[in-house]
Amino acid sequence: MKEDLINAIANLEEEKALQTVKEKIKAGETPLQIVEQCRQGVEIVGKRYSEEIYFLSDLIMSEEILRRIMEILNPYFSKNTEQNGTKIVMGTIEGDIHDLGKNIIVNLLRSHGFDVYDLGVDVQPEEFIKAINETGASIIGISVLLTFSINSVKKVIDLLREAGLREKVTVLLGGYPVNERVRQFTGADYFETDAIKAIELVKEIALSK
Repeated sequence: MKEDLINAIANLEEEKALQTVKEKIKAGETPLQIVEQCRQGVEIVGKRYSEEIYFLSDLIMSEEILRRIMEILNPYFSKNTEQNGTKIVMGTIEGDIHDLGKNIIVNLLRSHGFDVYDLGVDVQPEEFIKAINETGASIIGISVLLTFSINSVKKVIDLLREAGLREKVTVLLGGYPVNERVRQFTGADYFETDAIKAIELVKEIALSK
């Protein structure tokens, strides 16, 4: 049944995806488990777009499916109404317009009390630095789905060093092409492709600051 939701999202089957989510809730699956399946489905959408199997209209449709799923799930998240004091800047790197996976993480972080500044998509490296200076955030989350955008991620870290901010800011990467090799190349601190593990990682980082 796990694959049912992943495939429904990947194939842009909106009503099937929504019905499957409702059935999963009744069956006792947690919102985080369902979100992780959404992330996997969204990852396939992004890959198909990169391979020119899907088009921009398909990305927009998948965004709408995800939005409606999050509306269903929202009441089932344990709400942390108090800000925990940790500020996070999030964005999809320059040259990349994928934001479905990022939006999942942003929703989850906010539901856990994090103060998230979402810069959107196609974010230039300089914009991340500007946002850090303006907000005082101690964590940057960068989403990257297109391999040719990885050099721009490296530029973010290089600019942090030039600004004297590198030791103050923790950088996390997410997206299906991200691995340990990419982390080392860019100079980021961590990477994670699993939504649930990503939230736990951010919690650990916040506690250490």
